[in-house]
Amino acid sequence: MTMTTLAVLVPLLPFLGAVAGLLLGRTAPGFVRPLAVLPTLAALVLAALVAVRQGGDAAVDAATELTPTGSVPIELALHIDGFAALVAVLVGLVASCVQIYSTGYLRDDPRYPSYAALVSLFTSAMLLVVYSGDLMVLLVGWEVMGICSYFLVGHYWETPEARAASLKAFLVTKLGDVPFLIGLFALATDAGSFRVTRILATVASGGLDHPTPIALLLLAGVAGKSAQFPLHTWLPDAMAGPTPVSALIHAATMVAAGVYFVARLLPVFEASQAAMVVLAVMAAVTMAGSALAALAQDDIKRVLAYSTIGQLGYMSGALAVGDRGAAVFHLLSHGAFKALLFLAAGVIIHAAGTNSLAAMSRMRNLRDRIPDAYWTMTVALLALAAIPPFSGFFSKEAVLGVAEHVVTGHTEHAPAAAGWIVLVAGLLTAVLTAAYATRLWLLAFRGRGAEAPDHGRQPLTMTVVLWVLAVPSLALGGFAFRVLPDWFDGRDLAPTLTTSVLGTGLALAGGIVTYAAWRHTTALAARVPLGAVAAHPEGDAAKVEAEAIATHEPAYGDIAHAPDPADPGRLLLGPLHRPAAAGFHLDAVYTALFVRPVQAGASLVRFLDREVVETYVRGAGALPRWLGTAVRRSQTGNVQTYVSALLAGTVVLAVAVVLVATGA
Repeated sequence: MTMTTLAVLVPLLPFLGAVAGLLLGRTAPGFVRPLAVLPTLAALVLAALVAVRQGGDAAVDAATELTPTGSVPIELALHIDGFAALVAVLVGLVASCVQIYSTGYLRDDPRYPSYAALVSLFTSAMLLVVYSGDLMVLLVGWEVMGICSYFLVGHYWETPEARAASLKAFLVTKLGDVPFLIGLFALATDAGSFRVTRILATVASGGLDHPTPIALLLLAGVAGKSAQFPLHTWLPDAMAGPTPVSALIHAATMVAAGVYFVARLLPVFEASQAAMVVLAVMAAVTMAGSALAALAQDDIKRVLAYSTIGQLGYMSGALAVGDRGAAVFHLLSHGAFKALLFLAAGVIIHAAGTNSLAAMSRMRNLRDRIPDAYWTMTVALLALAAIPPFSGFFSKEAVLGVAEHVVTGHTEHAPAAAGWIVLVAGLLTAVLTAAYATRLWLLAFRGRGAEAPDHGRQPLTMTVVLWVLAVPSLALGGFAFRVLPDWFDGRDLAPTLTTSVLGTGLALAGGIVTYAAWRHTTALAARVPLGAVAAHPEGDAAKVEAEAIATHEPAYGDIAHAPDPADPGRLLLGPLHRPAAAGFHLDAVYTALFVRPVQAGASLVRFLDREVVETYVRGAGALPRWLGTAVRRSQTGNVQTYVSALLAGTVVLAVAVVLVATGA
């Protein structure tokens, strides 16, 4: 079997599995789980074979034009380089783990058949994006992922949160897709083709006439799809969907698509210095802002959602300094440990017997009840915090290292300003990442919240997947930075001494300070009734203790539903905690700037339509109706009335004739 055939089968098999699952979901429910798992596993195996055959050598290209489409042809094209081969393996691995995990997590869900089919379709769309060599074909997969995310995020459509989150995800991403589509057309017009290879050749020869507007238009779509500032607000709310969906969206599909797109077309963005600086600023604001927000969240899935936004900021930062190898290296590493974090969070939610979101402040004694989730999540959090020798350390240091090279002038692929922005923001985010990772671990596994009911041992399909993903989370980075340069443009991805020492030192400092803050708040909380903290409007143990001492009358609350007062996030963030917990009120800002003016405009249009346009329409119909009424009333059928009218008319005519004659 040729490599091209293998590559075509990779996205095709999950698609066929999705179609079969939708058709047989009700008539043959026994086939639903095999149709969900087996095609995705087969796609993973084939993607691995494609990667082995590609081997980091020259890109494999194949194309066929089905029908003429005008001056700019659209072709079914494949472009498989080292990036595409390895990202496809990641997508297949995470999707397979999610499908296997979901057989246990959603075993009693009546809508599992449609859910599994949509996950397969989601996977197929992402694989199409990865392998596509034509931007219009890539756009098909790009948009299919958008509609799949709408349905999957809204899986629990009975809840208003899920319905609102699915609409928000769809609308915000579509807001970015409009300029993205315009940018694709402009790029194809300049290059004369939608083919990736021809576009890159045009850029290399200096034939791109409008690089800055094209790059900025494309970045708008990337910001929406990859949840980068300012279009990132949909991703935390998307946690209302099932946890396996969150793992799939955050680790291998949807949000990874934007970063992958920029990596594939990086020379287009490098052609504009302004676009690179804009990308660097976007990445820096995203990294720092999302890390602060993560430190203030109580729900475990929202912490991980903001974490994903920040880690995608690292990838965008690597692209802003002109190194797609470091960006995709972190994409691969992050895909493994973030999928593990979400699936472990799903075990926690499952242990509590609910599909709702999991508040860390109400967790207690989870370490002994779910040891598999405890140990694997610990591994994943260490990788997230970039502690050596876990995979996140090597990939994150690759990003910081290339930023340092730009700052010190060792590379000219990006402006020095972009290097400084990414380096400073990356180091600041390293501190905050370690802080919120430590806080999550402490509150989830050593918290003082109410004890949740024990719902027994977790299904084997869920716990096995955790250990499978723990392997790359622990071991991927140790050898990948030596192997991947052969696949990624040959650039060195080894950690540099300066950024390694700074990054690791800052991460350790962030973790230690957070632990010290937790010990301090725990000591305060131990002297105060748990319900008193729950009853306090700010939930601050120190303030509760001070007020209790001053009044000699400690408040009481419902201890069974009280949050854990020993939250170091409040102490660390201080006055920033409240705005950070609300995502810095960006939703309120967007509501004031965009939603309300649109609603006001819609109200004005509705008023004009009803009170002005419809008035003319009603008037145009009323006049003939009135005339008809008058004529109808004159037709009484009474002969005397007709004769009287005739005589009256005769008299009027006679008078008129006399007047005319007299006047003449």
